[in-house]
Amino acid sequence: MTGGGGREVTIVDACTRRGAGGSPTAVLIDDSALDDSARQEIVRRAGTSHAAFVDTEADTAPTVRFFTAYGELTNCGHGTIAAQAVLLHRRRSGELRARQRTGGRTFDTTAIQRDDGIEVWFDQGTVDLQGGTAAGLDRVLAALGIRPDDMPAEDAPCVASPGTPRLLVPVTALPTLLSMRPDLPRLAAECRRLGYLGCFVYTLSPTGAAATARMFAPAIGVGEDVVNANSTGCLAAYLFATGRPGSIAVEQGHTAGRPSSVFATAGATADGISARVGGMAVIRSGPNG
Repeated sequence: MTGGGGREVTIVDACTRRGAGGSPTAVLIDDSALDDSARQEIVRRAGTSHAAFVDTEADTAPTVRFFTAYGELTNCGHGTIAAQAVLLHRRRSGELRARQRTGGRTFDTTAIQRDDGIEVWFDQGTVDLQGGTAAGLDRVLAALGIRPDDMPAEDAPCVASPGTPRLLVPVTALPTLLSMRPDLPRLAAECRRLGYLGCFVYTLSPTGAAATARMFAPAIGVGEDVVNANSTGCLAAYLFATGRPGSIAVEQGHTAGRPSSVFATAGATADGISARVGGMAVIRSGPNG
């Protein structure tokens, strides 16, 4: 499809499940002639919640910037998966092991062509977990519509940051998660006040190896994200930090009618707890799609 100024836009469904669903993400080869307002307008024209702008001039580590219609993001997990899928597709090869520069850091990425799409993994880096009671928790929970007895006794809300803080909120029952109807204007105000990207609400499976989640980020103009890959990495880091296996598969996108899956593993490094995040991507349309 064509974006603003006649620029070609590739639409990628990122973090699909069994080849379907996923978060529609626009990917463009960046142009130095664009300013940030033009990039935001391209997101609006593409009709996706996010877009990845890829500068391929440095072949060893292309710079990728992420935008919503409201502004630039420090990083974007499903956008990284979409961008790396497009870079593999452009090379017309079966595998791409590369580096990506985003938000002031350079990290490893892997993209592999599979029968049902392109599997992408990336190094999320260190996840900072803030202990203790999250600031302003009562007001955030009220905006989400979550009561104290909706949450399990063994887990508590936690602020996690792979670069941008967000609140991880556990709930006990899947029906509670799926029936949530947050007060989005109120939640946006609370998240802006506290500096949160948004709230990642999840419920763990009985084994703890899987979860179902929803991500609300009205503060950045995304009322509910179809999928939020970086928050899955944050959840893996939290589980590892609390003495559980740091591997998790998270299903998202149920309420949007776009089933999505994200995978993450976390472990200890010299710098703290780090995570790797992965998902499948399907290129839906574009110059060579």
